[in-house]
Amino acid sequence: MQLFKDFINGLWNENPIFRMVIGICSALAVTTAASNGIAMGLALTFVLTCSSILVSLLRSVIPAKVRIPCYIIVVATFTTVVDLFMKAYFPALYEVLGIFIPLIVVNCIVLARAEAFASKVGLARAIADALGMGLGYTWAITLISMIRELMGAGTLFGYRVMGEGFTPWVSAILPPGAFIVMGILVGLINVINRKTAKRTQCH
Repeated sequence: MQLFKDFINGLWNENPIFRMVIGICSALAVTTAASNGIAMGLALTFVLTCSSILVSLLRSVIPAKVRIPCYIIVVATFTTVVDLFMKAYFPALYEVLGIFIPLIVVNCIVLARAEAFASKVGLARAIADALGMGLGYTWAITLISMIRELMGAGTLFGYRVMGEGFTPWVSAILPPGAFIVMGILVGLINVINRKTAKRTQCH
């Protein structure tokens, strides 16, 4: 039951994008197409999960005074693996995501979970938390990407969805569009949570 709670927590209650609003640089920069959102989300999920596993296993070995540099080295190792993998097998996608793959090293979601959670709990809970946070980030960034691509190009995953008469909202795929879409979604999530909380209190 505890593992399930840890997993679900990242998907909704403490969703890094919509609830905690951290690690949003990549969420705003690369979300011009749905495929970009999924790729970035899966890359971060891999790094986050592998880093949390290693940090949890080494938590009693890493000296407290140098824990942050050690965490960064761990994260950098797995980020390099993802960076080289994408560069070798998905060069077109790698070019689109650009600098944001290497920047996973300093993504506050990864470092925050290593410091606040993985370094304090056992392996099973660290994995559950990392997967929940990673997949929570993935669905959030993918949703933003889908909305921006649909409104800005009339397509989803590169396939035309809107009719021929549709006029693309160019602003949706420009930087201001990212802030607008994310702001609206954060507002909707907050409304849903408030209504859910009121219903729970009534019962």
